[in-house]
Amino acid sequence: MDRDDYLDEIHIRILRVTEDLRAIQEELNYAAMQAPVDPELMQALNEVPEIEAIQVLKSALDQMRHFLWFYMQVVSNESEVGEKLRQSIGQKGADDTAFKSASLAERLKYTTDAAMLRYLSEGKNRKPN
Repeated sequence: MDRDDYLDEIHIRILRVTEDLRAIQEELNYAAMQAPVDPELMQALNEVPEIEAIQVLKSALDQMRHFLWFYMQVVSNESEVGEKLRQSIGQKGADDTAFKSASLAERLKYTTDAAMLRYLSEGKNRKPN
Protein backbone atom coordinates (compact mmCIF):
# COMPACT_ATOMS: atom_id res chain seq x y z
CA MET A 1 0.00 0.00 0.00
CA ASP A 2 1.54 3.30 -1.00
CA ARG A 3 1.56 6.42 1.15
CA ASP A 4 -1.39 8.12 -0.57
CA ASP A 5 -3.60 5.04 -0.20
CA TYR A 6 -2.58 4.76 3.44
CA LEU A 7 -3.43 8.41 4.12
CA ASP A 8 -6.73 8.09 2.24
CA GLU A 9 -7.64 5.06 4.34
CA ILE A 10 -6.87 6.92 7.57
CA HIS A 11 -8.86 9.94 6.40
CA ILE A 12 -11.89 7.77 5.62
CA ARG A 13 -11.59 6.01 8.97
CA ILE A 14 -11.40 9.36 10.79
CA LEU A 15 -14.56 10.53 9.01
CA ARG A 16 -16.35 7.28 9.86
CA VAL A 17 -15.34 7.42 13.53
CA THR A 18 -16.34 11.08 13.73
CA GLU A 19 -19.78 10.25 12.33
CA ASP A 20 -20.13 7.36 14.77
CA LEU A 21 -19.18 9.56 17.71
CA ARG A 22 -21.75 12.17 16.70
CA ALA A 23 -24.43 9.47 16.41
CA ILE A 24 -23.51 8.07 19.83
CA GLN A 25 -23.68 11.57 21.31
CA GLU A 26 -27.13 12.15 19.80
CA GLU A 27 -28.43 8.82 21.11
CA LEU A 28 -27.01 9.38 24.60
CA ASN A 29 -28.41 12.91 24.63
CA TYR A 30 -31.84 11.57 23.69
CA ALA A 31 -31.62 8.90 26.42
CA ALA A 32 -30.56 11.51 28.99
CA MET A 33 -33.53 13.70 28.08
CA GLN A 34 -35.99 10.80 28.18
CA ALA A 35 -34.67 9.12 31.35
CA PRO A 36 -36.27 11.51 33.87
CA VAL A 37 -39.77 10.74 32.50
CA ASP A 38 -39.18 7.02 31.83
CA PRO A 39 -38.32 5.06 35.00
CA GLU A 40 -37.54 1.87 33.05
CA LEU A 41 -35.07 3.71 30.82
CA MET A 42 -33.50 5.35 33.88
CA GLN A 43 -33.04 1.95 35.49
CA ALA A 44 -31.57 0.46 32.29
CA LEU A 45 -29.10 3.35 31.95
CA ASN A 46 -27.90 2.82 35.52
CA GLU A 47 -27.16 -0.88 35.13
CA VAL A 48 -23.54 -2.01 35.37
CA PRO A 49 -23.03 -2.97 31.69
CA GLU A 50 -24.25 0.44 30.52
CA ILE A 51 -22.14 2.35 33.03
CA GLU A 52 -19.05 0.26 32.22
CA ALA A 53 -19.51 0.77 28.48
CA ILE A 54 -19.71 4.54 28.96
CA GLN A 55 -16.62 4.48 31.20
CA VAL A 56 -14.66 2.50 28.59
CA LEU A 57 -15.72 4.93 25.87
CA LYS A 58 -14.78 7.92 28.03
CA SER A 59 -11.38 6.43 28.82
CA ALA A 60 -10.67 5.69 25.15
CA LEU A 61 -11.71 9.20 24.13
CA ASP A 62 -9.58 10.78 26.86
CA GLN A 63 -6.58 8.75 25.75
CA MET A 64 -7.19 9.65 22.10
CA ARG A 65 -7.52 13.34 22.98
CA HIS A 66 -4.16 13.26 24.77
CA PHE A 67 -2.56 11.39 21.91
CA LEU A 68 -3.95 13.79 19.30
CA TRP A 69 -2.58 16.77 21.21
CA PHE A 70 0.80 15.06 21.36
CA TYR A 71 0.61 14.10 17.67
CA MET A 72 -0.18 17.65 16.60
CA GLN A 73 2.77 18.96 18.60
CA VAL A 74 5.16 16.49 16.95
CA VAL A 75 3.85 17.02 13.44
CA SER A 76 3.91 20.82 13.53
CA ASN A 77 7.53 21.87 13.17
CA GLU A 78 6.73 25.47 14.11
CA SER A 79 5.35 24.57 17.53
CA GLU A 80 7.47 25.54 20.54
CA VAL A 81 6.22 22.45 22.37
CA GLY A 82 7.10 20.32 19.34
CA GLU A 83 10.59 21.77 19.41
CA LYS A 84 10.92 21.00 23.13
CA LEU A 85 9.72 17.46 22.51
CA ARG A 86 12.32 17.01 19.81
CA GLN A 87 15.02 18.41 22.08
CA SER A 88 13.96 16.14 24.89
CA ILE A 89 14.60 13.09 22.74
CA GLY A 90 18.09 14.19 21.85
CA GLN A 91 17.33 15.72 18.46
CA LYS A 92 19.43 18.86 18.87
CA GLY A 93 21.56 20.84 16.47
CA ALA A 94 22.60 18.75 13.48
CA ASP A 95 20.36 15.90 14.62
CA ASP A 96 17.35 18.20 14.24
CA THR A 97 17.86 18.14 10.47
CA ALA A 98 17.75 14.35 10.55
CA PHE A 99 14.57 14.50 12.64
CA LYS A 100 12.86 16.88 10.20
CA SER A 101 13.78 14.65 7.27
CA ALA A 102 12.58 11.50 9.06
CA SER A 103 9.24 10.01 8.14
CA LEU A 104 6.21 10.74 10.28
CA ALA A 105 6.26 7.19 11.63
CA GLU A 106 9.90 7.61 12.71
CA ARG A 107 9.12 10.97 14.35
CA LEU A 108 6.28 9.44 16.33
CA LYS A 109 8.38 6.44 17.33
CA TYR A 110 11.23 8.58 18.63
CA THR A 111 8.94 10.98 20.43
CA THR A 112 6.66 8.37 21.95
CA ASP A 113 9.66 6.36 23.11
CA ALA A 114 11.09 9.45 24.79
CA ALA A 115 7.75 10.35 26.37
CA MET A 116 7.36 6.80 27.69
CA LEU A 117 10.87 6.82 29.15
CA ARG A 118 10.19 10.18 30.80
CA TYR A 119 6.91 8.88 32.19
CA LEU A 120 8.50 5.72 33.57
CA SER A 121 11.47 7.59 35.02
CA GLU A 122 9.27 10.02 36.95
CA GLY A 123 7.97 7.12 39.01
CA LYS A 124 4.90 8.99 40.16
CA ASN A 125 1.57 7.33 40.76
CA ARG A 126 -0.60 8.58 37.96
CA LYS A 127 -4.12 7.97 36.86
CA PRO A 128 -3.98 5.49 33.97
CA ASN A 129 -5.12 6.68 30.57
